Amino acid sequence: MRSKLFVPGSRPELFDKAAAGPADALSFDLEDSVPEARKAEARDTLAAWLAQHGPRVAANGTTGKTLIVRVNAQDTAHFADDVRATVRPGLHLLNLPKPESVDQVLAAVAALEAAERANGVQQPVGLLLNIETPRALREAHALACAHPRVQGLQLGLGDLFEPLDIARDDAAARHHVMLRVRLAAGEAGLYAMDGAHPDVADASGFEAEARMARALGFIGKSCIHPSQVARANAAFQPTAAEIERARRMLAGAQAAQAQGLGAVLVDGRMVDAPFVRRAQLIVDQARQLGLLAD
Repeated sequence: MRSKLFVPGSRPELFDKAAAGPADALSFDLEDSVPEARKAEARDTLAAWLAQHGPRVAANGTTGKTLIVRVNAQDTAHFADDVRATVRPGLHLLNLPKPESVDQVLAAVAALEAAERANGVQQPVGLLLNIETPRALREAHALACAHPRVQGLQLGLGDLFEPLDIARDDAAARHHVMLRVRLAAGEAGLYAMDGAHPDVADASGFEAEARMARALGFIGKSCIHPSQVARANAAFQPTAAEIERARRMLAGAQAAQAQGLGAVLVDGRMVDAPFVRRAQLIVDQARQLGLLAD
């Protein structure tokens, strides 16, 4: 999930276009991008599209998309209806905004399970939790461990920084928060997903955030415009040099194992079990993306 494109639930003319595009994941949004007066309309329109197209788009061979719905927060009048309407076959993840406690996550799981039963969903839908408030950041590990349905944490810097008057372009602040979210997700065995960059015209800013997120172990970045998708895909896939280095590391480790050694020098650097695991992940991702045939 290198790229996750937000698609406003109130813009059905964009649904098919996004499904045919290069984003790894589509996040249909019923929250911030939909005005209050159109919440019910967007929900019904999205539910109808998911019922008709969701399973096909999700399972379309090598071009299949991860399908996500960002519902409205649990303290709104829309949450329960959003979940009941959009948890359909083909949906992979429900994106939960502003969770701050384990009890809230468990309540979301209960609503999710009820919707699955009502709508005949056979494959369990996971939860992607937004970390976008100070309390959520403090409780990130507890939220990540709240239930097996939780599959990842997603950082929301806009909601986190703007109310506190923290500058978005402060690299030290971004790094601090990103690292905390990644470590919380890592301890729980989950992935971390970077949030959106709000300035569509600021390509260099988007790419700088993406590079920092990848260096900190995030799997991908949210996009608010199709023009950002290619940049995210490029930032979160291994380069040719990284792939070749990983292959050398795996070959060196295999040779070391044959000699009864636990570590080996590759390109002058020590390689042992943690480095081997990461090298294998790089090679596996390269194969999955078609960057490595063998």
